[in-house]
Amino acid sequence: MDTRSPALAATPPKTLADGTVVPILAAISVSHMLNDLIQSLLPAIYPILKANFRLDFGQIGLLTLTFQFTASLLQPLVGYFTDLRPRPFSLVVGMGFTLLGLLTLSQAGSYPLLLLGAGLVGMGSSVFHPESSRVARMASGGRHGLAQSVFQVGGNAGSALGPLLAAFIVVPFGQGSIAWFSGVALIAMIILFNVGRWYHVKVAALKAKPRTADTKSAFSKKRIAVSITILMLLVFSKNFYTASISSYFTFYLIGKFHLPVQDAQIYLFIFLAAIAAGTVLGGIIGDRIGRRYVIWISILGVLPFTLVLPYANLFWTGVLSVLIGLILASAFSAILVYATELVPGRVGMIAGLFFGLSFGMGGLGAAVLGQLADHTSIDFVYRVCSFLPAIGLLAYFLPKIERPHAR
Repeated sequence: MDTRSPALAATPPKTLADGTVVPILAAISVSHMLNDLIQSLLPAIYPILKANFRLDFGQIGLLTLTFQFTASLLQPLVGYFTDLRPRPFSLVVGMGFTLLGLLTLSQAGSYPLLLLGAGLVGMGSSVFHPESSRVARMASGGRHGLAQSVFQVGGNAGSALGPLLAAFIVVPFGQGSIAWFSGVALIAMIILFNVGRWYHVKVAALKAKPRTADTKSAFSKKRIAVSITILMLLVFSKNFYTASISSYFTFYLIGKFHLPVQDAQIYLFIFLAAIAAGTVLGGIIGDRIGRRYVIWISILGVLPFTLVLPYANLFWTGVLSVLIGLILASAFSAILVYATELVPGRVGMIAGLFFGLSFGMGGLGAAVLGQLADHTSIDFVYRVCSFLPAIGLLAYFLPKIERPHAR
C-alpha cells in the first residue's frame, strides 16, 4: 500500500530519487510560513501587552529573550542528536509545543504566564528549524542555496504576515483572539505529518547506501573553527540589528512620527516582506556566484542605509527599511549553506547552531536594546545599531570553498 500523499505519489520517480523534490520543498516552506507566522505574533502584540500588563521596555525585552533563549539553547542539541538518529515525526511534536504556547499566551493573566507561553513557542521552534533544514537539503537535488531560500522565504513570509494579522485581528479583538491562530498550528501539524512520512522513507533509503568521502572537510579544524566564529559574528551583526527593527520599529514610528498602532504595524509588515524577497534572491544568487560573495555584499552592503535611517523622515524611513530588509535578508541562507559545506555531514547540528544563534542574538538584542531604550531613547538605539553591519568586513577572511553550481 502506498502511504505517500497524492502530491508525492504523482511525482515522477526520477524527481524523487535524483532531482529537486518540489512537493516536499513546498510543504516544508509552507510549514515554515505557518510556524513563523505564529512566532511573529509575539512581538506584533507587544503594544497590547505593554498596555494591558503595564510593562516597561525591559520586560518586553525579557519576553523576547525567553522565547529566543529556549529556541537557541535547544536547537544545536536537537540538531546534533538528529544527525545521529533522525526523528522524522519530531516536527509534529515541535509544532505541538508551539500550539500549547499559543493557547497559554491567549489566556495569560499575569507576566509569568506570558513568559511561559513565550518559552513554549521557543521550544517548538527548537525542534522545527534543525529538522526542517535537513528535510530541505534532502529535497534540494543538489541545489542547496535554492532549497534553503525556498525554505527560508516561507518563514520570512510568515514573519511578515504575523504583524499584519495581529493589526487586523488581535488589536481589535484583544489578547484572547490569539487562540484563533491555534488552527494555523493544527494545519501545520497535518502538513508536517505527511512530510514526516516522506522523510522516514528517505532516511531508510540513505541508510542503505554506503557512505561517501563527501563527509570530510577539506580544511583543518583550526581553519574551520575560525571560519565558524566569523560566520557567528556575522549572524550576531545581522540579528542584533534585525532585533532592533522587529521588536521596536513600531514604537520608533509611533514615538517619532506619531503614527497609530495599525499604521506602524503595516510599516513593520513592509519591512518583513522585503526580508522575504531578499531571502529568495540571496539563495538564487548564491548558487550562481558563490555564497561567500553574497555574505560579503549583504552584511557590509547595508551599512550606508542603516547609517542614514535614524535621520530620515517618514517617507525615507519606509524606503530605507525596504532596502535594508532586502539586502540584509540575503545573508542567512548563504551563511547556512556555506557552513554546511564547510562542515559536511553535520546538517542538523550546523542548522541548529546557526538558527539557535540567530534566535539567541535576536533575544539578547531585544533585551539589551530594551534596557538601553529605557535609559536613553528609541532614537538613540537606532543610532547605535546603525554601525553593526560594519562587522561584515570580517567576511574577507572566509576561505573560498565554492563548487560548481547548478543553473
